[in-house]
Amino acid sequence: MAQLSKKPLATRLSGILLVIAATACWATSGIFISLIIRETELSAVGLAFWRDLTTSLLLLLGILIIKPKLLVIKKKDLPWLVGMGSISIGIFHIFWNKAVVMLGASLATVVQCNAPIFVTILAWFLFGEKITARKIIAVILAVMGTILVSGITRVGEWKIIPIGLLIALGSAITYGSLSLFGKKLSRDYSAWTIMFYIFSFGTLTLFAMQLGQPDPWPSASNFLPLFIGFVLFSTIMGFTLYTKSLKNLPASVASITATSEIFFASLLAYIFLHERMDRWQILGSVLIISGVILVSLAKDNGSSEEQPHV
Repeated sequence: MAQLSKKPLATRLSGILLVIAATACWATSGIFISLIIRETELSAVGLAFWRDLTTSLLLLLGILIIKPKLLVIKKKDLPWLVGMGSISIGIFHIFWNKAVVMLGASLATVVQCNAPIFVTILAWFLFGEKITARKIIAVILAVMGTILVSGITRVGEWKIIPIGLLIALGSAITYGSLSLFGKKLSRDYSAWTIMFYIFSFGTLTLFAMQLGQPDPWPSASNFLPLFIGFVLFSTIMGFTLYTKSLKNLPASVASITATSEIFFASLLAYIFLHERMDRWQILGSVLIISGVILVSLAKDNGSSEEQPHV
């Protein structure tokens, strides 16, 4: 009996570890993006387009070689894949890039940290995941930690632009939709199947938003090694691990845990870009980790939280 009671906790912890590993991979994207844009004339949206296109082609090649049956999907799930690809990948990239340009990275990040709130509420509405006191406290810790880690204490004057705030809010919602769409699809499909389709639809969305004229492929000599690392590590590995985690976790828990990305991003920026972490950012990191631990150790009570419905 004791062994059976430990199984749900072990499953949850394995899912938590997958999310943390995924966010560690995602956190490297800031390093790669900074180095790539510094060395080339690519725009942020142009880089996102080449990233998504290359990712989808590599996934297609891998699936055709290893297991072509993974390309088979049910017709009823196509709208979910289109939605996840165009919203969670394509439109999110556009909103995020514009928010950073209009508001600055710090304020855009502060607004972005609202994603777990949207996911927790929508997961309750869509999947019947319970909103518990533990989740509410974890969300508060994650939001407060993200605000501190974002560098709010070092900002002298924010550029408060109303349309920019709306766009940043849009980026938080579209980012949060990754967990919601992924939770629905991860029960029926391999992570590789989901990844191929969402990055394909994300590519089409970015292509359309650039009016069919994306930035040309860079000619810089050191672009290719950086881009390969960006695609393989930050993108394919990160998104695959996160999609796999959704088989073991409620969407709300996965979204809260994913706030650990900003801790890893700050740590990597400190190591590789020599960006200093002050005491407030360290405190923020502690709050984020505390929130992750809080949802990691939640006891399973047999609720619908672990068995979402649609």
